[in-house]
Amino acid sequence: MGFDIRKKGKNEKVKEFVKEIKERHEEARAVLVKSQEKIKRQVDRDRKEAEEYRVGDKVLISTKDFSTELIKRVMKKLTEKFIRLDHM
Repeated sequence: MGFDIRKKGKNEKVKEFVKEIKERHEEARAVLVKSQEKIKRQVDRDRKEAEEYRVGDKVLISTKDFSTELIKRVMKKLTEKFIRLDHM
């Protein structure tokens, strides 16, 4: 038996505002998609296919991202930059 404070009438300014926000959102989305495609083309231009290694191939492994505990060296500057594995 209560009453509703909200008005039941139509508010044209609110509808216009919502319509304008939706249009701007769609424009922004279109610009972002176009930008993403452009960046992807630029990145893919210099991208190379990954090499496939077989058992018995000789490889070098970079130690750049290894932790010091894994390498077990006291001084970082004396640590080798690459570890050579004779066979995979």
